Amino acid sequence: MSDLFDASKTQKEPLAARLRPRNLDEYIGQDHIVGKGRLLRRAIAADQLTSVIFYGPPGCGKTTLARVIANHTKSNFITLNAVLTGVAEIRSAIKQADDYFKLYGKRTILFVDEVHRWNKAQQDALLPWVENGTIILIGATTENPFFEVNKALVSRSRVFQLKPLTKEDLFKAANFALNEVERGYGHWNVEFEKGALEHLVDTANGDARSLLNALELAVETTPEKWDPYNANPVPAWGSTIFISKETAEESIQKKVVLYDRDGDYHYDIISAFIKSLRGRDPDAAMYWLARMVRAGEDPHFIFRRMLISACEDTGLADPNAVCIVENCAQAFDRVGLPEGRYFLAHAALYLSTCPKSNSSMAFFDALSSVEKEDAEVPNHLRDSSRDAEGFGHGNGYLYPHAYRDHWVAQQYLPSELVGRVFYTPTSQGYEAKIKEDVLSRREIQISAILEGIEPEKPESDVSCGMHPLPHFATDFDNPIGEWWINKNFDKNSTTKPENLTFTPKNERRETALDRADKSWKSRLDSNRAEILTTIRNAMIQLADLSRHTRSLVWNADDGLLIWEVSRKTPEGVTAGLCSNLRGLEILEQYGRTLDDLDRPVLKLRPESLENYLSMQVFAKILEEYNENGMIFDRIFFRDPFNCQDSVDVLASALKNLPKNLVADGQQIVISQRIPSKGQKIWELIYNQVLTESTRNAYEVILKKMENAEKEFFGNEENPLFDWNENSVKTAFEEQGFCVKSATKVITEKRRITETEINRWFDAENSSYGSAMAREIGTEDLAKIKNLLTAACQNTLFNWNTTIEFLTVKIQADTTQKKGL
Repeated sequence: MSDLFDASKTQKEPLAARLRPRNLDEYIGQDHIVGKGRLLRRAIAADQLTSVIFYGPPGCGKTTLARVIANHTKSNFITLNAVLTGVAEIRSAIKQADDYFKLYGKRTILFVDEVHRWNKAQQDALLPWVENGTIILIGATTENPFFEVNKALVSRSRVFQLKPLTKEDLFKAANFALNEVERGYGHWNVEFEKGALEHLVDTANGDARSLLNALELAVETTPEKWDPYNANPVPAWGSTIFISKETAEESIQKKVVLYDRDGDYHYDIISAFIKSLRGRDPDAAMYWLARMVRAGEDPHFIFRRMLISACEDTGLADPNAVCIVENCAQAFDRVGLPEGRYFLAHAALYLSTCPKSNSSMAFFDALSSVEKEDAEVPNHLRDSSRDAEGFGHGNGYLYPHAYRDHWVAQQYLPSELVGRVFYTPTSQGYEAKIKEDVLSRREIQISAILEGIEPEKPESDVSCGMHPLPHFATDFDNPIGEWWINKNFDKNSTTKPENLTFTPKNERRETALDRADKSWKSRLDSNRAEILTTIRNAMIQLADLSRHTRSLVWNADDGLLIWEVSRKTPEGVTAGLCSNLRGLEILEQYGRTLDDLDRPVLKLRPESLENYLSMQVFAKILEEYNENGMIFDRIFFRDPFNCQDSVDVLASALKNLPKNLVADGQQIVISQRIPSKGQKIWELIYNQVLTESTRNAYEVILKKMENAEKEFFGNEENPLFDWNENSVKTAFEEQGFCVKSATKVITEKRRITETEINRWFDAENSSYGSAMAREIGTEDLAKIKNLLTAACQNTLFNWNTTIEFLTVKIQADTTQKKGL
């Protein structure tokens, strides 16, 4: 009987409730969180979840994801809504969890919807039970948890930010609803007029619940009568339901402006507005202004922000800007709404079209300097009205009005800051007129101070005797102030994509990664480790990793990349492909000190694979990972090429990979030594072995050797040297990839052994030695060999290597069916 009632209840539930995904495969969107290989997906699948907080706008899937977790876990699962529950319900849930743990030794997952609605005391009540593992908390909130949720809870939870669903995601949800027989409308043939379904998707604003509610209304109100659960349903099963554009528009009504004056959207939209003003985009400024006005934002708040922008972003490029905005604000107060919107628009259009200068930031540079050092006022600038006689304050001050142009070069900054520049005028608007004078006076002033030039005594309408320096300063770029850099930028990295996940720092994990990272360094001399660290850092910077990136390190045996990549992607996954068993065993040894979900996923490359860069081999290895639920956003290669053919093979393999193995936006990151641009021996001898007094004796021989090496390394018939960084880049570009590259010469401190020298200069068994002997003669070659052999006993050489760094971007086939 209960089953019958349950079935009846299901039939009466709204479409959005009926279609809630029951497992991860049905879950739509949020690939950065639950995509193949992501940490959360692996944790759910392994039932090893720790406390998490889901943060995002309505309809993005927070509650749905919690229900999916409930369906996967073997733990006790309790659901609470923070709006409807108080301390009594919390205590009851904690008691139930404690009893369950004592009786069965299993934890309880407590899902709290709208967790930010609980006050501090309610949130604190959970802390002891979260800390001792009795409760695993899943919190869902539409507010930024770093501001609205107890910091103690946040510090013990992983935070995952869910984004509004994309149009592709919404089309998937709609098509699933229209094809699902058991819970959706699969029994009927639902057709849409051209543009009708697109309208529902476009106006859902990333909210799946809004889309499904509108779809339900459109489908179920189109027939004259809707009673599909009778024996003879109306409409009849298999019949056609046609949804017109007008029906779609009526079903979803107008688009709801997503805006919360007390939430993140409030700050995001005003930020977008100000950045549009700064970027001189009047169209965007009008759009964001309309969003705010439509949502009921306080016009006085908008005017306040525009007044700030008038000085911060427009500044002296147009000194009238602040007057215009202030006048518009006053006019608004006199007129009010709705006509007052003209003044908002007028001020915004003025700011978004006038020239820009942020030179007023000079104050914050000066403030930063003041905070660092408390410099004394120079004696000649001190107040002479009180103690000039006793201390000589004011002595040496030059009165500008007594000089021509009412100006004279003298020191105004404290002595410790002489030459420090805080203000640099731009070439915009009014500042363009004053720029040359400002910079010219600065040059003269600094020169006079540093060189101790005394100005002539002032005379009426007579020059002070200073002569302008060349105006090279007019070419200076506008510097970014130190305070701005410290506040807004990570000086060691490029710009990141938005961080959508957060994991509290785990000291045990960090210690384990540090120990593993140091393992490969300990096997190298200090300079070699430094060189490899430089290569690693460059590759990781190029990769532009986010916390949820999924990475594969090809030939990971030496551990150079895998531990640092794993450290930087705690909510993603790091996999390593090893070329030999010993390398795999060493990595696994260090990996055992990490928790299961934090360990790199390691595999051994089959020895039978001859050309591991070919498409067949490449695809086979990626397919194995894919079968284990992993797909990669980044794949790292270090020195994969030994000839141009190997470059062409990898470029072709990437081009022809099956689309299911390629993540959207996937990038290949490569570092490659270029043999043809390696260290030249003649140059090493000339610069590091010979001295000025001994170079003349070897000048002729070394010139011959230089020509011989140039010919040898430039031989296009030798597959070792018939390629370079340009041909590598070209090979990928010809396959249609977007390629970015950078070349770096790395200098390694290394010793050269006598064995190496003998091998190099072996005229019979070494192609290099044979070429050198042929060009400079065996007798002179012997002299060079003996010279280098003698020097290698006590010389630490600087050995230059040219390395090419590349990123190759692959675009997955993400086209979706856009309707039925």
